Amino acid sequence: MTHGKFVVFAPALLALTLAACGGGTPEVTYACPQPFTVQDAGRLTHFKDGPGRDPRDIAYEAAIVGAGTKCSLSRNRVDVTLLLRISVSSGPSVGAGRTSVPYFVRVLDSGNNVTQSQEFNADFRLSSGNPRGSSQEELTLSVPVDGGYRIAVGLKPTIEELNYNRRGRQP
Repeated sequence: MTHGKFVVFAPALLALTLAACGGGTPEVTYACPQPFTVQDAGRLTHFKDGPGRDPRDIAYEAAIVGAGTKCSLSRNRVDVTLLLRISVSSGPSVGAGRTSVPYFVRVLDSGNNVTQSQEFNADFRLSSGNPRGSSQEELTLSVPVDGGYRIAVGLKPTIEELNYNRRGRQP
């Protein structure tokens, strides 16, 4: 008799087991976009206003010293928290007050097309008594799940500053 009861319950048990395996919402997989620093935009030497371009004319030097992301899934979108660490050192010609270091964030699709672009400033109070600073910038972005997106970050040099970086820091 016990055998008869097992036969009756077996189809119901099999149906419940199969429903638990694949009857729910399909799990969505996604990749968290990784940041990278754009070539020639990882460091910046900024000079005081005026014609001088020797080491005595440096107002500050800045560098991106780290970048990372944390992600979560939200309604077919990936919510990305970008953490960007910027370090700055004053030069002999640092001005009084606030020092603003410009930087950018660009989201690139799988074809390297820019889909989002934003520019920001990291602000520091540098002086001879406080010659170094560090900032952790936190930004929130959102990208489609289906993508292969990447995040480009960099400091935003002027043409003159870019050329200075490319010459290997020689005026």
